[in-house]
Amino acid sequence: MPAFAYKRVSTVDQNTERQLADLDIHFEKVFEDKASGKDTHRPELKRMIEHLREGDTLYIHSLDRLARNLVDLQKTVDLLTTKGVEIHFVKEGLIFGKNSQQAALNKLMFQMLGAFAEFERNLIKERQREGIEQAKKRRVYKGRKPIDNGLFKKTLELVQNGMKTTEAIKQTGIKPATYYRYFKKIKVG
Repeated sequence: MPAFAYKRVSTVDQNTERQLADLDIHFEKVFEDKASGKDTHRPELKRMIEHLREGDTLYIHSLDRLARNLVDLQKTVDLLTTKGVEIHFVKEGLIFGKNSQQAALNKLMFQMLGAFAEFERNLIKERQREGIEQAKKRRVYKGRKPIDNGLFKKTLELVQNGMKTTEAIKQTGIKPATYYRYFKKIKVG
Protein backbone atom coordinates (compact mmCIF):
# COMPACT_ATOMS: atom_id res chain seq x y z
CA MET A 1 0.00 0.00 0.00
CA PRO A 2 1.44 3.41 -0.93
CA ALA A 3 2.04 5.63 2.12
CA PHE A 4 1.42 9.37 2.14
CA ALA A 5 1.71 12.05 4.81
CA TYR A 6 -0.13 15.24 5.59
CA LYS A 7 1.53 17.90 7.74
CA ARG A 8 0.23 21.30 8.77
CA VAL A 9 1.42 24.26 10.80
CA SER A 10 -0.46 27.50 11.28
CA THR A 11 2.11 30.03 10.05
CA VAL A 12 4.97 30.26 7.57
CA ASP A 13 7.33 30.89 10.50
CA GLN A 14 6.71 27.42 11.89
CA ASN A 15 8.09 24.16 10.53
CA THR A 16 6.72 20.64 10.28
CA GLU A 17 9.93 18.75 11.06
CA ARG A 18 8.70 17.21 14.32
CA GLN A 19 5.53 15.84 12.72
CA LEU A 20 5.89 12.14 11.89
CA ALA A 21 9.64 12.37 12.56
CA ASP A 22 9.64 9.16 14.61
CA LEU A 23 8.11 7.01 11.89
CA ASP A 24 10.41 4.85 9.83
CA ILE A 25 8.24 5.01 6.71
CA HIS A 26 9.12 6.09 3.20
CA PHE A 27 6.32 8.40 2.06
CA GLU A 28 5.53 8.45 -1.62
CA LYS A 29 4.47 12.07 -1.20
CA VAL A 30 4.17 14.53 1.70
CA PHE A 31 1.44 17.16 1.51
CA GLU A 32 2.27 20.19 3.65
CA ASP A 33 0.21 23.28 4.46
CA LYS A 34 1.28 26.38 6.34
CA ALA A 35 -2.19 27.66 7.14
CA SER A 36 -4.74 27.72 9.91
CA GLY A 37 -6.76 24.59 10.56
CA LYS A 38 -9.89 26.65 11.17
CA ASP A 39 -11.39 25.47 7.87
CA THR A 40 -10.55 23.27 4.88
CA HIS A 41 -9.49 26.06 2.51
CA ARG A 42 -5.91 24.82 2.21
CA PRO A 43 -4.24 24.12 -1.14
CA GLU A 44 -2.25 21.03 -0.13
CA LEU A 45 -5.22 19.52 1.70
CA LYS A 46 -7.31 19.84 -1.45
CA ARG A 47 -4.45 18.45 -3.57
CA MET A 48 -4.08 15.52 -1.18
CA ILE A 49 -7.80 14.68 -1.25
CA GLU A 50 -7.76 14.70 -5.06
CA HIS A 51 -4.54 12.64 -5.22
CA LEU A 52 -5.30 9.79 -2.79
CA ARG A 53 -6.85 6.60 -4.16
CA GLU A 54 -8.29 3.36 -2.86
CA GLY A 55 -5.65 1.32 -1.08
CA ASP A 56 -3.52 4.33 -0.10
CA THR A 57 -2.51 4.89 3.51
CA LEU A 58 -2.36 8.39 4.95
CA TYR A 59 -0.35 9.31 8.06
CA ILE A 60 -1.12 12.44 10.04
CA HIS A 61 0.70 13.46 13.22
CA SER A 62 -2.49 14.30 15.13
CA LEU A 63 -6.16 15.13 14.68
CA ASP A 64 -5.67 18.87 15.09
CA ARG A 65 -3.25 18.93 12.16
CA LEU A 66 -6.09 17.87 9.84
CA ALA A 67 -8.77 20.21 11.23
CA ARG A 68 -9.57 22.39 14.22
CA ASN A 69 -13.31 21.84 14.16
CA LEU A 70 -15.21 18.62 14.52
CA VAL A 71 -17.44 19.04 11.46
CA ASP A 72 -14.52 19.58 9.03
CA LEU A 73 -12.56 16.78 10.69
CA GLN A 74 -15.44 14.33 10.34
CA LYS A 75 -16.22 15.34 6.74
CA THR A 76 -12.60 14.98 5.64
CA VAL A 77 -12.12 11.61 7.30
CA ASP A 78 -15.44 10.34 5.90
CA LEU A 79 -14.53 11.55 2.40
CA LEU A 80 -11.14 9.83 2.47
CA THR A 81 -12.33 6.55 4.01
CA THR A 82 -15.20 6.42 1.49
CA LYS A 83 -12.54 6.59 -1.24
CA GLY A 84 -10.87 3.55 0.37
CA VAL A 85 -8.01 5.43 2.05
CA GLU A 86 -6.78 4.19 5.43
CA ILE A 87 -5.94 7.05 7.83
CA HIS A 88 -3.50 6.80 10.73
CA PHE A 89 -3.55 9.52 13.40
CA VAL A 90 -0.19 8.69 14.93
CA LYS A 91 -0.26 10.67 18.20
CA GLU A 92 -3.71 9.41 19.15
CA GLY A 93 -3.11 5.88 17.83
CA LEU A 94 -6.36 5.96 15.83
CA ILE A 95 -6.80 4.20 12.50
CA PHE A 96 -9.77 4.63 10.16
CA GLY A 97 -10.50 2.67 7.02
CA LYS A 98 -11.93 -0.61 5.77
CA ASN A 99 -9.78 -2.89 7.90
CA SER A 100 -9.52 -0.86 11.10
CA GLN A 101 -10.37 -2.74 14.29
CA GLN A 102 -12.47 -1.35 17.16
CA ALA A 103 -14.34 1.01 14.84
CA ALA A 104 -16.87 2.10 17.50
CA LEU A 105 -14.20 2.88 20.10
CA ASN A 106 -12.04 4.69 17.54
CA LYS A 107 -15.01 6.79 16.45
CA LEU A 108 -15.80 7.76 20.05
CA MET A 109 -12.17 8.75 20.73
CA PHE A 110 -12.02 10.59 17.42
CA GLN A 111 -15.12 12.66 18.21
CA MET A 112 -13.98 13.45 21.76
CA LEU A 113 -10.49 14.49 20.70
CA GLY A 114 -11.87 16.46 17.74
CA ALA A 115 -14.20 18.32 20.09
CA PHE A 116 -11.24 19.13 22.36
CA ALA A 117 -9.26 20.47 19.38
CA GLU A 118 -12.19 22.72 18.47
CA PHE A 119 -12.56 23.82 22.10
CA GLU A 120 -8.83 24.64 22.25
CA ARG A 121 -9.09 26.77 19.10
CA ASN A 122 -12.06 28.64 20.57
CA LEU A 123 -10.10 29.30 23.78
CA ILE A 124 -7.16 30.64 21.79
CA LYS A 125 -9.45 33.00 19.84
CA GLU A 126 -11.13 34.16 23.06
CA ARG A 127 -7.79 34.91 24.74
CA GLN A 128 -6.62 36.72 21.62
CA ARG A 129 -9.77 38.89 21.58
CA GLU A 130 -9.35 39.66 25.29
CA GLY A 131 -5.70 40.62 24.74
CA ILE A 132 -6.58 42.90 21.84
CA GLU A 133 -9.31 44.60 23.89
CA GLN A 134 -6.87 45.19 26.76
CA ALA A 135 -4.23 46.56 24.37
CA LYS A 136 -6.82 48.88 22.80
CA LYS A 137 -7.78 50.19 26.26
CA ARG A 138 -4.11 50.91 26.97
CA ARG A 139 -3.83 52.42 23.46
CA VAL A 140 -0.94 50.18 22.53
CA TYR A 141 -2.76 48.03 19.96
CA LYS A 142 -1.20 48.46 16.55
CA GLY A 143 -3.19 45.85 14.67
CA ARG A 144 -1.87 43.50 12.07
CA LYS A 145 1.48 44.32 10.50
CA PRO A 146 0.99 45.44 6.91
CA ILE A 147 2.64 43.28 4.29
CA ASP A 148 5.26 44.57 1.94
CA ASN A 149 3.24 45.96 -0.96
CA GLY A 150 5.87 44.58 -3.31
CA LEU A 151 4.99 41.05 -2.21
CA PHE A 152 1.37 41.54 -3.23
CA LYS A 153 2.42 43.17 -6.52
CA LYS A 154 4.81 40.28 -7.29
CA THR A 155 2.04 37.74 -6.64
CA LEU A 156 -0.42 39.69 -8.77
CA GLU A 157 2.16 39.95 -11.56
CA LEU A 158 2.68 36.17 -11.55
CA VAL A 159 -1.08 35.61 -11.77
CA GLN A 160 -1.44 38.14 -14.59
CA ASN A 161 1.34 36.32 -16.47
CA GLY A 162 -0.66 33.09 -16.42
CA MET A 163 0.38 31.34 -13.21
CA LYS A 164 -2.39 29.80 -11.11
CA THR A 165 -3.23 31.96 -8.10
CA THR A 166 -2.52 29.14 -5.63
CA GLU A 167 0.92 28.58 -7.17
CA ALA A 168 1.75 32.30 -7.16
CA ILE A 169 0.70 32.58 -3.52
CA LYS A 170 2.79 29.56 -2.60
CA GLN A 171 5.82 30.89 -4.52
CA THR A 172 5.77 34.36 -2.92
CA GLY A 173 4.76 33.17 0.55
CA ILE A 174 1.88 35.62 0.94
CA LYS A 175 -1.07 34.23 2.88
CA PRO A 176 -4.11 33.52 0.68
CA ALA A 177 -6.46 35.63 2.83
CA THR A 178 -4.03 38.55 2.65
CA TYR A 179 -3.70 38.27 -1.12
CA TYR A 180 -7.45 38.21 -1.65
CA ARG A 181 -8.01 41.09 0.79
CA TYR A 182 -5.52 43.28 -1.12
CA PHE A 183 -6.93 42.06 -4.45
CA LYS A 184 -10.45 43.06 -3.37
CA LYS A 185 -9.19 46.53 -2.43
CA ILE A 186 -7.71 47.18 -5.88
CA LYS A 187 -10.84 45.89 -7.65
CA VAL A 188 -13.10 48.14 -5.56
CA GLY A 189 -10.77 51.15 -5.59
